[in-house]
Amino acid sequence: MIKLTHAIAVAAAAFAGIGMFGGAASADSARVTMDHTHEQITVVGEGAISAAPDVMRITAGVEVREETAAKAFKGARVAAAKLRDALVEAGVEEKDLRTNEVSLGPEYETYPKVAGYRAAQGVEAVVRDLTNADKVIDSVASIGEEARLNGISFELSDPAKALKAARARAFKQAAAKAKHYAELAGRPLGQVVSVAEDVQGGGPQPLMFAAGAMEDKAASITPGQQTVGVSVKVVYAFAD
Repeated sequence: MIKLTHAIAVAAAAFAGIGMFGGAASADSARVTMDHTHEQITVVGEGAISAAPDVMRITAGVEVREETAAKAFKGARVAAAKLRDALVEAGVEEKDLRTNEVSLGPEYETYPKVAGYRAAQGVEAVVRDLTNADKVIDSVASIGEEARLNGISFELSDPAKALKAARARAFKQAAAKAKHYAELAGRPLGQVVSVAEDVQGGGPQPLMFAAGAMEDKAASITPGQQTVGVSVKVVYAFAD
């Protein structure tokens, strides 16, 4: 049976959320457990890396209303072709264009009386050169009143690089915690028994505007920063 030394009592108090002076324990200390039954210590390390996104994803489209379904659909197809050509001329590669909507339906004055027909066609474009961001957005507006800009998002083209750095930071923090608590317990730290990872972040980021209007020659859009975070739970054995 292992006796609790003063150091272990301190660690146990921290895990219970009670500081030495009656205050609440930190979030880090509360995430450490000692398993004396299996001679193990479990720690959680966290790491986060921020990086500037280098890819913009834009969703746009066209919408046409006419008195007949055929006219509406034809008008939408013609406008969609104009939009596609405008995006390519603005620097978007054809392989980075994808149709994501085609729709046609009636619009009612008072049901079931049909007032006309609405046709729409949408496209998703990937912009890999962010210096063209404003130019691409302006190209959507250039095709006329049929144009629709539905939104944009930013992402990392190589999130694995940021994830690798975040993982290393999280494991380093976990190892430092384990060493510290082993010292407090007066026990030598042994080998890693298991590692479990949880990844947070890295999804598309919302549109962010810098100062200035879109019609200005200066760039009006900035991708900001995207954060990739990792939480890693590491179980160590106590050495003999």
